[in-house]
Amino acid sequence: MTTIDIPEGSLYGLGNLPYGVFATPGTAPRVGVRVGDSVVDLAVALGDDVFARPSLNAFMAQGYDRWVEVRSRIGDLVRGDVPDAAVFAVGEVELHLPFEVADYVDFYASEHHASNLGRLFRPGAEPLMPNWKHLPVGYHGRAGTVVVSGTDIVRPCGQRKAPDEDAPTFGESRRLDIEAELGFVVGTGTPLGSPLSTADFPRHVFGAVLVNDWSARDIQAWEYVPLGPHLGKSFATSISPWVVPLLALEAARVPTPPQEPQVLPYLRESEPWGLDVEFAVSWNGQEVSRPPYREMYWSPAQMLAHMTVNGASARTGDLYASGTISGAAKDQRGAFIELTWGGQEPVTVNGEPRTFLLDGDEVTITATAPGAAGRIGFGEVRGRILPATEAKR
Repeated sequence: MTTIDIPEGSLYGLGNLPYGVFATPGTAPRVGVRVGDSVVDLAVALGDDVFARPSLNAFMAQGYDRWVEVRSRIGDLVRGDVPDAAVFAVGEVELHLPFEVADYVDFYASEHHASNLGRLFRPGAEPLMPNWKHLPVGYHGRAGTVVVSGTDIVRPCGQRKAPDEDAPTFGESRRLDIEAELGFVVGTGTPLGSPLSTADFPRHVFGAVLVNDWSARDIQAWEYVPLGPHLGKSFATSISPWVVPLLALEAARVPTPPQEPQVLPYLRESEPWGLDVEFAVSWNGQEVSRPPYREMYWSPAQMLAHMTVNGASARTGDLYASGTISGAAKDQRGAFIELTWGGQEPVTVNGEPRTFLLDGDEVTITATAPGAAGRIGFGEVRGRILPATEAKR
C-alpha cells in the first residue's frame, strides 16, 4: 500500500482532485485523478470498470449524485493508503484528451475583449454591437479539432485579404493568434426541446478545463461577414488534460460584474456563478499577460441557459468555452491581437519585438483559483506552432 504525500502548497490537494485520462507504457488509456504529484488509477483504486475506459464520458453520464459520491470516496481513499498498483508519478504518465467532445460552442463573454475588438475592427463606431449586453454571443465550433495540451498546431492556410490588397489570395495565415479561455464540460445532457435554466448549471456541468482557441485573424477577418467565424477558428482548439470538478470551485464563486440593462428572465441568476480564476499566458517561456476570469460579463450558467433556450439538446461531453478572457489593463489581455493592438504595438518577448505567432513559437496558459484549503490548479494548456503544410489551391 502507498501513502500519497501531498506537498505543502500543492495546487492538487484534496480540495481539487481533478480528473484526467492517462496511460503508462504498454497500457491502455484509463481515468485517473491527480493528487499532489501522483496520478491514481481509479479503476484499480475504486474497483469500478467505468474508470477503465479511455474517456470520462461514461462516468460523467452517471450524474451529479454519482459525482458527489465518487469525490467523497476518493477523498477518503487518499487520506489513507492506496493500492501500490494504482499510484503513478505524474511525470511518468502520458496524458490524453480527457473526454470525447460531443459539441463545441465558443462564447464572447468578456466586455473588455469585445470592446477592444470593436475599437480595432470598427473605429469610430460603438465598440459593442447592440445585442451584446442582452445575450451571451457565441458561435458553434468544430468538435473534431479539439486536441489535448501538448499537441503541435500546424499553421492553417486559407483565403485572406489585407486592407491594401485588391483581391483575396490563398496561403498560410500571417496573423496567427491565441485566445485564453475557460471551458466547461457538460456531464449530463437533455433531450431536444428541454431548455436548461441558470439554476440547472451545477447539476449538469461536470467541470472546467483551460482552453486555447487558436485563431487565424486574417482568415477570420475576410470570412466572418455575415455568418461569423469558420475556417479562421476551426483548425485547432487546445484544452488542458485535467478537468477540475465544478464541486472543487465553490470557494472560487463570485458575482459577475453588474449587468445593465437587466437581462431577460431566463438569464437571471438567483445565485451568482462568476468565478475568481487567475490566468497566466506565457509566450516562448516569458509571461506576457495575466487575464482575470472574475471580470467576465456573462457567467457559465448564463451561457448554458442561452445555449439551450431554443430547445437545443445538451449531451455528455459538450464543451463550451468563455471566449477570450481580458481585463481592463493592457497586461490582462488574453489574445495577442489585443495585446499588440492589431500588431501596431509589438510586445517584447525574450528581447525581440513580437506581434503574431511565428513558426516554432510555443504558448502555455495556466490558471489557479481559490479552493476550500489553499489555491487549486488547472494544469496547463500548451501548444507549439509548426509550419503550414501544402494544401490544394
